[in-house]
Amino acid sequence: MGFKKYVVFSIILIVAIYGYLFSLDLGEYKLTVFDISLNLPVSAWVITPVILLFLATVGHIVFYGLINIFKTRAILKDQETMLSLIKSNLSDNPNSKKFKSKVFKSLSSVLNQLNLSVKDNTFSSPDEELNKLVAAIQDIKAGKYVSDKSIKINEISDLSNLNMINKVNEQIDFAIDVLKKTENYAPNVVRQAFLNVLEKKTMTTMKKLYKNVKLDKELAKKLFEKDAQNNEFGFTHEEILKIVKDLDFKKEDYVALAKNYETILKPDQIIALFEKLSSDLEESTPAYLHVLFEYEMIDKVREVVDATPDGEYTSFKALLDLKDAGKHYDLESISYK
Repeated sequence: MGFKKYVVFSIILIVAIYGYLFSLDLGEYKLTVFDISLNLPVSAWVITPVILLFLATVGHIVFYGLINIFKTRAILKDQETMLSLIKSNLSDNPNSKKFKSKVFKSLSSVLNQLNLSVKDNTFSSPDEELNKLVAAIQDIKAGKYVSDKSIKINEISDLSNLNMINKVNEQIDFAIDVLKKTENYAPNVVRQAFLNVLEKKTMTTMKKLYKNVKLDKELAKKLFEKDAQNNEFGFTHEEILKIVKDLDFKKEDYVALAKNYETILKPDQIIALFEKLSSDLEESTPAYLHVLFEYEMIDKVREVVDATPDGEYTSFKALLDLKDAGKHYDLESISYK
């Protein structure tokens, strides 16, 4: 029975009982308590407890009904807060959420210790904002750049970093901007921007930008390969020297550098380059000797190795001896030491 029906039928019952008692004409009854007297019809004395019971019952129902309403509102509010917590977790935005119900407090404590992830399959929920966020995350993980400003992702999160890399991959002009202001971006974003610009733009563009990037051996190798392909507007000897000086190049790295340039540069150019490198960086001497052997400049090789102690460059000295004896070996078989 609904509350309204209960009230109506209770009032009808009270009126019916009172009317019946009143029709009996039972007279009056006087009640005295502590010198206080009250004289009322008997029908009123009978119906009064019924009315008081009715009022107490209504008060009880209203009281617990209000408690239930407040609990329901708290649960609905906690439900909204939980959705907000899930969104914060997905977007990696730390956010302290307060819950009113014990169940949601316990659940939030568990969620705060976990990292939620989005699957590739279709996602659907009654909350459109959550649907939009999940779709954006799926796009980012699929390699798409999401530019929607309404999607609030923590700027220092892995997800934001991945989105920035996606932008670098999609927009070459943005990649150039990254290389112009490398201090504003994460190292892996700068690295990807460098590789993209290196692949898609000319050596003229790279010469303006490469100094902003902290090169490692791999990036330097790719840069030298690009330079070898576009040598007409490529590096000067001094620029190459400065790049390798800033890196921990080993002997084999210099030999690889020589092989990179020897098919592109003219003999006098590459010889001059590695002669300069060798005069500044002893580790590059084997590469210089490699170049001299490549162009059969045996007298120059002899001049270089004869000025070294007996224990150094033994492979080259042995190769010279073999040549003097009329025996020829391929340079690739030499161990550069």
